Amino acid sequence: MAIAKRIEESIEIKSAQTDAMQSFHSKSDFWGRLTLWLVVLASLIPPLFFSFVLGYHPGWGAVIGGLIGYAAFVGIMWFLEPITYYPILGRSGTYLSFLTGNIANMCLPCSASSQEAIGAEPGSKKAEVAGTLGIAVASLTNILIIITVVLSGSFILTIIPQPVESAMQFILPAIFGSVLGQFAYKKPLYGLIAIVIGMVILFSPIFSLIKIVLCVALTIGAVLFLEKR
Repeated sequence: MAIAKRIEESIEIKSAQTDAMQSFHSKSDFWGRLTLWLVVLASLIPPLFFSFVLGYHPGWGAVIGGLIGYAAFVGIMWFLEPITYYPILGRSGTYLSFLTGNIANMCLPCSASSQEAIGAEPGSKKAEVAGTLGIAVASLTNILIIITVVLSGSFILTIIPQPVESAMQFILPAIFGSVLGQFAYKKPLYGLIAIVIGMVILFSPIFSLIKIVLCVALTIGAVLFLEKR
């Protein structure tokens, strides 16, 4: 009887957790879509105002030409980033990250670090909640830092030593390297596979716009193949 009661209690707890997560996802969808569409609208208001109210429209040829040129350079990332980052960010974290920006150099590492700090399995409910909280705190901190830099940016730039300023170009590679090391520590073989595939593609005579896509696709494919075996 005691075992049956424990099993029943365990089932009730899991059911309650599932209902709570569904409610969390529902609210994330609502507020995430609402805020992102508001940002899209806010981004369109200035150019529309300058173009059709003040009369500074550059002509549709220039607009379309600029769009094609920009899309040819980074358009693949519009589709690749949500797919690539989603396993670590989760649903709510994805909404928040694309709202605040700085995904690769802030949101992704903070989400991964939050999950690591509490020992959450990537992709689990626990990991998604922890990652979202980490991204939220990082975003608030980032806003405070940006406000400080904007108000005193010129002064800060004058006192930064030249070697420090030159070293800033290595910040993003260092962040990606630390994230890779964090996950490769758990699965060294997968980390080695990712490095080998990345290096081969990097030095291959392949069109640069598809290198990231190939690297991600081949790494995922290799890991899935090993998992099935």
